[in-house]
Amino acid sequence: MRQIILDTETTGLEPSQGHRIIEFAGLEMVNRKLTGRSLHLYIHPERDIDPDAERVHGISLDFLADKPRFAAVGPEIADFLRDAELIIHNAPFDVGFLNAEFDRIGIERVSTLCASVIDTLVMARDQFPGKRNSLDALCDRFEIDRSNRTLHGALIDCELLGEVYLWMTRGQNSLVMDIDLDVGGGADLGALEFERKPIKILRPNAEELAAHATYLDDLDKAVKGTCLWRSLESPPVVEPQA
Repeated sequence: MRQIILDTETTGLEPSQGHRIIEFAGLEMVNRKLTGRSLHLYIHPERDIDPDAERVHGISLDFLADKPRFAAVGPEIADFLRDAELIIHNAPFDVGFLNAEFDRIGIERVSTLCASVIDTLVMARDQFPGKRNSLDALCDRFEIDRSNRTLHGALIDCELLGEVYLWMTRGQNSLVMDIDLDVGGGADLGALEFERKPIKILRPNAEELAAHATYLDDLDKAVKGTCLWRSLESPPVVEPQA
């Protein structure tokens, strides 16, 4: 699946009130790897920018004076997004603006143009109920460096969101696959000798078993059902403490 990590900046909050997109950014990802292909555009909105919005993203109408109108770049954006799965934080906001812009120039809407949309805000609320799930909060939670993000910007927000998405969807298999083994000089692993040490078995105590059960309960909530681990593990045995 070809995926596009997407973000926009706008003149205000409501496309229904005539607000427009002023910045578009998309990063292409295939097989959980950024391909290096991207699309980043500043767009003249043909209207004023709300002061509150400008304080958030720092983009002024003067800066956009020589930038193209959406009618000139809309087909390029549509071609870039076509048949891809979109990854967006708070997807209804960006999709609503894209649909409004596409409607103006007669391009099909996102639901027809793209394969599907993943909303990472919904994912975060499922995984971390009751916690702050803004992009900043998720970066802090996953220890992702956001020191360069002094203002909201579509391109830097896409870069951060890409890292957040990979963390939220990283399973045990991908953790193993992400490890690069370096044994020096292309050594043959089969020719190496390893000392096999006795395996020391540490059985969990009652407190650890209770913490494990709580963790599985959280996994059940995240998958909205029964997690795979419950079907694999046998009932644990608690040995009496000496």
